[in-house]
Amino acid sequence: MPAVLAAAALLLTAGCSSDGGGSSGTDGSASPSPAAPGSSAPAGQAAEETPPAKGSVKVVRTVAEGLDSPWGLAPLPGGGLLVSSRDDGTIVRVDAKTGKKTELGEVPGVSAAGEGGLLGIALSPDYASDHMVYAYFTSASDNRIVRMLYDEKKPSGEQLGAPDTVFRGIPKGFVHNGGRIEFGPDKMLYVGTGESGDTGLSQDKESEGGKILRLTPEGEPAPGNPFPDSPVYSYGHRNVQGLAWDAKQRLFASEFGQDTWDELNAIKPGDNYGWPEAEGRSDDSGFHNPVDQWTTAEASPSGIAYAEGSIWMAGLRGKRLWRIPLNGTEASAEPQAFLEGEYGRLRTVVPAGGDRLWLVTSNTDGRGNPEDGDDRILELQVT
Repeated sequence: MPAVLAAAALLLTAGCSSDGGGSSGTDGSASPSPAAPGSSAPAGQAAEETPPAKGSVKVVRTVAEGLDSPWGLAPLPGGGLLVSSRDDGTIVRVDAKTGKKTELGEVPGVSAAGEGGLLGIALSPDYASDHMVYAYFTSASDNRIVRMLYDEKKPSGEQLGAPDTVFRGIPKGFVHNGGRIEFGPDKMLYVGTGESGDTGLSQDKESEGGKILRLTPEGEPAPGNPFPDSPVYSYGHRNVQGLAWDAKQRLFASEFGQDTWDELNAIKPGDNYGWPEAEGRSDDSGFHNPVDQWTTAEASPSGIAYAEGSIWMAGLRGKRLWRIPLNGTEASAEPQAFLEGEYGRLRTVVPAGGDRLWLVTSNTDGRGNPEDGDDRILELQVT
């Protein structure tokens, strides 16, 4: 066993997306038509109104403290925030006004190790009627997606129903487990996966590793996907960590590079994003180049959100929040960094309506230096 653990530790620090060392770490019915929801902008589109070249970030308040290895965040209708704990395998409800925490329960079957565990969560597109919470987690054999009934009338710790597995078989590893899930404007489930340390999976369209998947809420390949009867929406990714749509329903994704370039990508159905042949921009016309790229020390991006005409990208190793102003699917000005080093590692950023964002820190995940109060949720005002 010690030899196995030593090998796993070596893999984590030397060969992966390690944001604590020289690499960047994880711990980032539409149709294939370019104009469809979730796709990149059509070529030659009319000029769009762009945000100012320079923006601002104000920390309005600390919403909650004392969270353990928080990873995913899902705002509830009418208030309240659901937060997943990667290592504990639990989901907690945070009162957005008082910061009070109430445990819903533990998700059965979570096997937390390395970068795996209970990762992204999302609410059903029909949550108002079905009260279903979706979760992506690492099990003993794979990464999978389940949905559970949330009954807030039950006692704390007993509010999650038995999980119904909607998709299984996503490759798992000690590293590169992906984990971000979001329902898109088309009410389909988009899933960011990693190649689990096996780089060959990213270019294999028969594998779910190193991909963005697009599923129905029941876990079937979504209608209009670019490859027949396949959940694969885009491929050639290394480890997708963030998913967000702009005001025109175009999909963006963040992902970790290895030692050189982290990426923000505009996602076009069926396109190849290059890994492992390309990291960052490439001269190969067969690969879709990123909107922008960062050194791994500056970023190691995790969650992303769209607000006020810009993509906002949380950085783990970079310990900062990036603002990328957009004109269509291109950056309209140089990215701007905020909160550098002020709150440590930043994991997840979620729209809070208008010019507000929720931001989740990630200092208790084994790679940070926790301070009193970590981990926390912040409310931001941005321009």
